[in-house]
Amino acid sequence: MGVFSRLTDIINSNLTAMLDRAEDPEKMIRLIIQEMEDTLVEVRSTAARTIAEKKGINRQLDRLADSASEWERKAEFAISRGRDDLAKGALLEKSKLSDSARALEAELALLDDSLAKNDSDVARLEIKLTEAKAKQKTIRSRKDTVDARLKVRRQLHDPRVDDAFARFEKIEKRIDATEGEIESYDLGQRRSLSDEIAELEAENSIQEELDALKARVASAPKS
Repeated sequence: MGVFSRLTDIINSNLTAMLDRAEDPEKMIRLIIQEMEDTLVEVRSTAARTIAEKKGINRQLDRLADSASEWERKAEFAISRGRDDLAKGALLEKSKLSDSARALEAELALLDDSLAKNDSDVARLEIKLTEAKAKQKTIRSRKDTVDARLKVRRQLHDPRVDDAFARFEKIEKRIDATEGEIESYDLGQRRSLSDEIAELEAENSIQEELDALKARVASAPKS
């Protein structure tokens, strides 16, 4: 397929319809964008060659115009010397140059028309490319969101999660049972005589220290 027919196909294509038919829209839009960018490169390269060709034709036209002027000068000179035969020959050469110039001018007009259409098509293609990149961004964003939601849903419905929580509950029950067993040893336990006397002695020691502190405070000279 030629670059210009491919360009026409892309410009006339309906991106939304193409993506709706695609099994993998993300891959499809990526390929479309690549195709558009490649086409733009080719079209611009073709346009550059056309512009260069125009410059060449304009140079040829300038040379032809100079040559035609020179043959006309020669014809005038021949007439001034009474050599109509040479003047006719010079005018014939000038006529040939004029024919060549007209052919080149026709070719130049075709190139100008081609460049004008090319410029219009490139502008439309760039609009399409912007649209495609916007769709690519939207598709990628939606895909990321859907993938994240799917991952959450899968975990919420994953039997392994329920199994893990069930195992946690069993462990907690075992810990509760162990704690209950430990606490059960303290039930009905009475303090020994030694423990009670030690507690009494500790309380008495604190009381004695408190009484001594009060006595010092009371006997201290008041300012």
